[in-house]
Amino acid sequence: MSDTDDPSSAAALRPRFFGRRRGKTLRRNALGLIDGLLPRLAIGVPGPDDRIDPALLFPGPVSEVWLEVGFGNGEHLAELAETHPGIGMIGAEVFRNGVAAMLAHIQARGIETIRLFPEDIRLLFPALPDAALGRVFVLFPDPWPKTRHAERRIIGPETLDHLARLMADGGQLRVASDDPVYVEWAGRHLEAHPDFEKVVATTDRSLLPADWPVTRYEQKCLASKHPTFFLYRRKAR
Repeated sequence: MSDTDDPSSAAALRPRFFGRRRGKTLRRNALGLIDGLLPRLAIGVPGPDDRIDPALLFPGPVSEVWLEVGFGNGEHLAELAETHPGIGMIGAEVFRNGVAAMLAHIQARGIETIRLFPEDIRLLFPALPDAALGRVFVLFPDPWPKTRHAERRIIGPETLDHLARLMADGGQLRVASDDPVYVEWAGRHLEAHPDFEKVVATTDRSLLPADWPVTRYEQKCLASKHPTFFLYRRKAR
């Protein structure tokens, strides 16, 4: 019997993941970062009974911890880390090429306040304490536009329930998409969740907070599409 056939095995307990984990073959420098730098910055997959205090993941005290789910090539999180040096940043990304790009930002900019979870973020949620996160970012995730794939979309009731537990009162949830199907889906579920309240939902970037960096993906899509940006706040408990 294989591990996945045993219902008590760690593999069997993992949620099913959809999406790419690898892209083009990495160059030597990128492989060096994966082998050398990532082990020092990576958060290991916690066991069922493990608990993690995210504020203790960093080399010095931090005033808050922020999380980006699916950081792409890492430029958004790297810019936030430079702009807010007193904040601890956790970046979750399963795509190996994106992780390598993020590591390059960290090395080039000398950033000390980013830690990486190169796995499905749903594996980390149960180990984090209540009200541990000041902000959460979910920017331009895979939209899974086909109706039969709707359950794969990261913004939905289950994820929002996790975030409602994990986010501090008044914490910001920032979401963006350029896919009309995903925009409608995300807007509907954000609006329906009882623990979040809307601050703004707009295609007008001038209405966003000044510290909302433009990602490379956003720059590309601005030429032909108008992304929608959602800013929601965690209601007081």
